[in-house]
Amino acid sequence: MNSVHRSHSEGDESQAEGTDEEDCDKGHIPPQCHMQRSVRSCSGPTSGSITSDARPTCSSLFQCLQRRVVGRGSYVDPARNNFQSMSCLYRSMSPVTDFGSLGTQTHGAVFNLEYSPDGSVLTAACEQTEVLLFDPISSTHIETLVEAHEDCVNNIRFLDNRLFATCSDDTTVALWDLRKLDSKVCSLHGHASWVKNIEYDTNTRLLVTSGFDGNVITWDTNRFLEGGCPHKKFFHTRYLMRMRLTPDCSKMLISTYSGYLLILHDLDLTQSLEVGSYHHSRTQSLPVVRGKSFRPTLSVLPRPTVPFFKALYSPHLVVNLKAVAPRNSLEVVTPEIPCESRGNCITSLQLHPKGWATLIRCSGNMDDQEWTCVYEFQEGDPARSLTSPRCSLQLTHYIEEANVGHGYIKELCFSPDGRLVCSPYGYGVRLLAFNSSCGELSDCLPAETSCLHEVCSIYSHSDVVLTTKFSPTHCQLASGCLSGRVSLYQPKF
Repeated sequence: MNSVHRSHSEGDESQAEGTDEEDCDKGHIPPQCHMQRSVRSCSGPTSGSITSDARPTCSSLFQCLQRRVVGRGSYVDPARNNFQSMSCLYRSMSPVTDFGSLGTQTHGAVFNLEYSPDGSVLTAACEQTEVLLFDPISSTHIETLVEAHEDCVNNIRFLDNRLFATCSDDTTVALWDLRKLDSKVCSLHGHASWVKNIEYDTNTRLLVTSGFDGNVITWDTNRFLEGGCPHKKFFHTRYLMRMRLTPDCSKMLISTYSGYLLILHDLDLTQSLEVGSYHHSRTQSLPVVRGKSFRPTLSVLPRPTVPFFKALYSPHLVVNLKAVAPRNSLEVVTPEIPCESRGNCITSLQLHPKGWATLIRCSGNMDDQEWTCVYEFQEGDPARSLTSPRCSLQLTHYIEEANVGHGYIKELCFSPDGRLVCSPYGYGVRLLAFNSSCGELSDCLPAETSCLHEVCSIYSHSDVVLTTKFSPTHCQLASGCLSGRVSLYQPKF
């Protein structure tokens, strides 16, 4: 352990402490010394890391635990310790199961993977109308929904541990119950084109879907009717690719294949929106906060009102803006990528599990490069001119991907603790972190935009990997590829 320097006058105490430590090594701790050693240890240095050759002794471990019990030691969040242990386990991930030889062999490519919230079921959305169900704990295939839809199944979302929804290129959304898989709970009709992804607002219990018809539709799952659920069109935009809700359902993000990213702030899904009611304003690139960071260059604000103009030129801009900003205020940004002004098509969109950042995968302007980028949400006081439109995202990390499987969407994901990113990489997957120690994003924000750190690469498929997913409860990872194989990964001991 790091040595604690004392003055010459504390020599007697040092000798007494040495006696106590010898007693501790023998398993005997003088009761009268418990509190004294706790207090003295707190006065030691608080900076500096423990070197690799330092080994905690029995006495130091006992003191650490004792100080925590009596409330005098430094507090360590048990969850943070658990996440650090999980990150170490992820470094040793290796394939344990390959569901490549299922009986039917008719499901085609695997487009999406989704775990149930309790981690007991893994589902796979497949190209040829099928949905596969696995037990990820025992690594066994449970069920195949042979005709789940009439066309490609694109996305799966669990509403709770037993009810889940699927969407398809047949323009429908279907609800299923794990306790009765021989038939659908109901089919939902409302989209005019391929339905590409599903979200669920836990606050209002509204199912939210988006499709290539440009519509975002909400479905009231609280009220089942004979023909399905009541629904209404919430939002419409051209070139829609993916739609996501933040974990607290306070924002909606929509990616497009024209390179734009739409953000709806202070989300209220009970109000339908019209794009024409918003005023579009363009700005030039502005100075950045962290060195050579890339910044969005396009923003959209609600149509200005009299209170809005008063707030715009008020010295208390942020407070007044919050007071007058309407629900569902719309912002449009063009996320820039390294070496180019902006990306061409944002194919994959994910949110940090704590809502701190958004993760995208996009192609370059010439479609000859693919990038994975992490953008931090900018909250609080603006770091720019008070008259400039809001820019909520700042690029913090990026990495170039293997540009294979052109034309297919590659779904990446965050780990449950948000420390790792799993990204499809050719015929395998890559685990990426924000720094070499797999730290929290909030603890390792770089002074300037930096490259993601590659933790490990795993190649276990014979075709291009299209989707990945972390288990929400176990140290496990799943991936699916173009040829229909599903692989599970666990730590190798």
